[in-house]
Formats: sequence, C-alpha cells, structure tokens
Amino acid sequence: MLGVITAYLFRIETKNQSMKQSYFILLIGLLLVLSACNSEPQGPTDEQFQAAAETYADIVLASYQDSYDEAVKLKTTIDEFVASPSEVGFVACKEQWLQAREPYNQTEAYRFYGGPIDDEDGPEGLINAWPMDENFIDYVEGNLETGMINDLETYPELNKALLEELNESFSEESIFTGYHAIEFLLWGQDLYADSPGRRPYTDYVEGGTAANPDRRATYLKLVSELLLDHLGAVKAEWEKDGAYRKSFLALPKEEIVGKIFTALGELSKGELSGERMFVAVDLGEQEHEHSCFADNTIADIEGNLQGLINVYQGTYTRSDGSLVKGTSFAELADLLNTEKAQSVNTAIDTAQGAVAAIPGPFDQAILNHKDEILAAVTALEDLSDAFADVSLELKK
Repeated sequence: MLGVITAYLFRIETKNQSMKQSYFILLIGLLLVLSACNSEPQGPTDEQFQAAAETYADIVLASYQDSYDEAVKLKTTIDEFVASPSEVGFVACKEQWLQAREPYNQTEAYRFYGGPIDDEDGPEGLINAWPMDENFIDYVEGNLETGMINDLETYPELNKALLEELNESFSEESIFTGYHAIEFLLWGQDLYADSPGRRPYTDYVEGGTAANPDRRATYLKLVSELLLDHLGAVKAEWEKDGAYRKSFLALPKEEIVGKIFTALGELSKGELSGERMFVAVDLGEQEHEHSCFADNTIADIEGNLQGLINVYQGTYTRSDGSLVKGTSFAELADLLNTEKAQSVNTAIDTAQGAVAAIPGPFDQAILNHKDEILAAVTALEDLSDAFADVSLELKK
C-alpha cells in the first residue's frame, strides 16, 4: 500500500513549485501515519506462546527435581541420625528439613488445576497437608501416651501402607505423612513465644526422655521414605517424556492459560492470603500457621509468593544456584496489553514488600502484628486480580 501511494504521488506532473511542495508534504504525512500503524505492538506468535508453555514445564520439572533431591538428603540425614542419635545429628536433620522446604514451597504455584500433584489420585495431601493434629502421631503436653507411636495395641506394626491409609481418614487434621509430620517428629510442639518446638534428641534414645524411641525412629524413617515416593511420582509426570507433560503441552492455548493462571489466582488469593494468612489472624491460633512446629511459616509464605513470580516471569533459581529461564508469560502479556502487564509487575513488587514487612515468627505476628499481615493479604488479593486481567488477554 505504501509503495503504491509513493509511486502515484511521484508520477504527478506539475510546474507549480508550491504544489510540488504540497504534494511532498502530503507524502511525508502519509508515510508517518502508515509507519505508526505498522509499528503498533503485535500479539505473540504461536511459536512464542509454545515457548512460554515449554518454559513453564521446564520450571515445574526443575523445582520438583530440586524438591526430590533435597528430600533425598533429608532421608539420608535422618537415617544417619536414627542409626546413632546425637544432638549434632538431630540439628542436622532440622537444618536439612528447612532446606528441603525451600524448593517445595515454590511448587505450590502448580496446584489447583487437576495436575499430577492434586488430581483425584494426586499425592498433595500426603505431602503437604495441614493443619495437623499432632495427637494422632505422638505424645503431646498433658498426654504422654497418645498417638500411633505409643499405641502398640492398635498399631503393633508401623509401615508405609498403614500411614498412607490413615492419612486424613479420621478428619482433615489427621495427618500422618508429609513434611509436617516430619516437622513435628523433629521439633515437637511449639509451646514457646521465643523459639520453635524444643523436642530433645533423647526422644530417640532408649531410656531417654520419651517412651517407645524405637517406634518413633521407625516412624521418622518411614515418613521420610514416603515423602520421596510421592515427590518422585509427581516429578516423573513432568519429565521430558512424562505422560502429563506431553498431554499438557498439547492442549489448546486457552486451556494452558486457564490452568496456569487458575493456579496463580487460587494460590495468591484463596490458599495463601486466605487459608494460610487471614484465617490464622482471624482465629489468632498458632495451630493454623503453616509450619507451626519449626516457626518456618514466613519462609513458607515467601516461597509460595516466589513460586507465583517464577511462573509469570519464566525464571527459576535452582538449589545449586543455576537458572532456568525462557520465554515468559510476562513477555507475552506485555505484547498484548502493556498497561495490564505493568499492573502485574507493580502488584508483584507491592506483595513482596508487604510480605517482607511481616515480623517473625508468624505465631507471634498473628497476635501482635495483625495490620502487617492483613496488608500482605490485601496485596496478594490484588496480585490475584492482576493475574486474572492478564489471563483474559492471553486467552484472546
């Protein structure tokens, strides 16, 4: 079109210099208008969208791989401690549990759309269910004989199949497996304002500070083995040749966007800001914080938020410090609607600042710093809304 107009104008013959100048000015104007039209942002291509979906799958796999690898280290550390209980070994178990939580917290952004982690056969409830009633597992203050560990008559033999079968069978809080069962067996109840739980390592020593140390050790080994089993099953689905990964990447664009942004929206507004933060503040009860035995809840919250950011920005820092990075949904959103994309970036910055402003530990913050927690709740809700706006653009 531009070439036709140019050729036409230059074929016009006139001896009038002023008219020639007028035609020239008209030509320049048309060129500028057409140039502006041609420079308008173009939407992402199918290739760019597929690249963003591949980046997402790569990040999912890498973070589950890191979660699995750290759980292997946790199991090894636990096995070594059980074989020869000591204070040093017990501290090492706790430190590795905290390390193992870092990558897994970021995987929470892959839930809520029926993927391998939480479809009808998914192991999420066996991995990370909470809040838990610790009375089902071991002794508590005021009742030294409660829990499966101390009930030899009902449960003469402890095994993995039994723990899986009983998990959440009596109530939503009857948690027998996963990170938080291990957490309780390492820290014990948190009865203190100035520290996490103080379970002594001698709970695992014959003639030590609690009955049935051998069964407690067996339980700890079993539950760490189960964690590996369940993480390994989810990880396998996201391998390069994994069944779920292949089916996921073959979905229509609208379905991929729907799944990914459903997860982002549900985690930021429903699960994280709602169940994990607002409920704890509203009830003022320590039992409703995520990692209540180890006082690790704020790190959980920060990790969940980082998982949201990883997915949107197409980048993930692995446990070894290496970076997984590729075409991102943030880039695609910017091509479609710069204003809405910028709103997400602003909401991310605000949420990060608000979460960082919550003083630790969380069990004391829910009593003494409610305003800071509620400010973070609002920021996460706003982030969820911004994600929803961008997802509508990406589905077009």
